[in-house]
Amino acid sequence: MSVPSTPDRPAAPRLPEHPPALPLPDEPHIDAWLAYERDAWERGAFPALQDRFVQLRFPIQDGMSRDAAYRAATLRGDFDAAGAFAPGLVPCDRRAIDLAVHPTIAGRVPVLTIADRRDFVAIVQALTERNEPVPVPASVGACLVAGLNNWDRIATYRAEWERTRQHDDGETWADEFQRLVPQKALYQDRFILLSRSPYSGVTAAQAGLDEAEWLAQSLVIRREHECTHYFVYRLCGLLPHSVMDELVADFVGLAHAFGTYRADLARRFLGLEAWPAYRPGGRLEYYRGDRELAGAAFRDLVEICGRAIGQLDEVGRACLPDLRRLEKLARLVFVLSRLSLEDCAQDGAVDRVGHELALP
Repeated sequence: MSVPSTPDRPAAPRLPEHPPALPLPDEPHIDAWLAYERDAWERGAFPALQDRFVQLRFPIQDGMSRDAAYRAATLRGDFDAAGAFAPGLVPCDRRAIDLAVHPTIAGRVPVLTIADRRDFVAIVQALTERNEPVPVPASVGACLVAGLNNWDRIATYRAEWERTRQHDDGETWADEFQRLVPQKALYQDRFILLSRSPYSGVTAAQAGLDEAEWLAQSLVIRREHECTHYFVYRLCGLLPHSVMDELVADFVGLAHAFGTYRADLARRFLGLEAWPAYRPGGRLEYYRGDRELAGAAFRDLVEICGRAIGQLDEVGRACLPDLRRLEKLARLVFVLSRLSLEDCAQDGAVDRVGHELALP
C-alpha cells in the first residue's frame, strides 16, 4: 500500500465526466485466462499457471533477475532455459491455491487466491519482483499484477499468424513480432493475487462472526475492494490511493459480503471504531500524506472520514437494494469515485448521489 501525496486524492487523472458503457467490457487477455481457469479445474491452479508463466519455474533467490537463464526465459520466452532450476517455485500448499475469472464492475478479472501466507509472498515476489526476495509487508493482503508479458499468448498469436499468412510474402516472425510489441494489450496481462487472512487486521470477534465465516467474508471484501480499485484504474490509468478511494472500495466489499453496508466495520477498518476518537495503528495512518498530518489537521481528517462513512451508510440504505446488477453498481461506484472526501462528508450527500444516478 503506497502513501498518497495528499490526505484526500493524490495527483492523478480524474474520472471522465460521463461514464462509459458499464460494467466495463472484458480486456483482451480474458479469453486466455478462461482457458487457464478450465485447466485449473482439472489439475490445479498452480500447475496450470506454471505452464504459462515461466517465472513460476524459477525459485525465489537473491540475484535471480540477473541470471542469464532467467533473462532468456522471461525476456525471450525461452521456457527450456528454466530447466536447470527445476522444479522451480514449490508451493507449501498448492491445493490451497485457486484461480477464478471473476465478474466485476471492471469486466471479468482473473483472481488467484492463495491460502498459505508463505505461498502468497513467494508468488508476489515471482510475478512482481522478478523472483527476488524483496520483503512483502505483512499489511499487504492483495496485489495487482499489471503489465506482465505472457509468452503463452505470444505463442498463440504466432501460431495463428503462421497459419494465416501468405508464405510467399517474404515476412518473417521477427518482422511480425516488431509489429506486435507496441500492441501491449495483445500480450500483457493484468490479474489480482489475494491472500486468505482477516481483512484489515480485524478479528472475527470484532466483526461479530465465527472464525470460518469471517475468513470467508474477508476474502469477499478484499476481492471486491481490489476489483473496485481496478475499475478506477481502468478509467484513470493510475491506481487510486486516497482515503475516499478506500472508503468506496470498502463500501463495495462490504456490500458484496453482507448485502448491506456495515458502517461499524468500515470505521473499524480505518481505526475509527470509537469515532470521533482514533485508534493509533489504524489503516488511516497510511493516508496522512508525504508530509505527515499531525495534531489538529489529523483530527480534522478523522472527523471528516467519520462523517463520510455516515453518509455512505445512508447511500447504502437508499441504493443497495437496487444494486444486484453489475451495471447499476458500476454506475454508483462511478458517481461516488467522483466525489471528494469533503463532498462525501457533507449532509445530504445521499441526495446528490441519487441525483447523479438519475442523470442519463
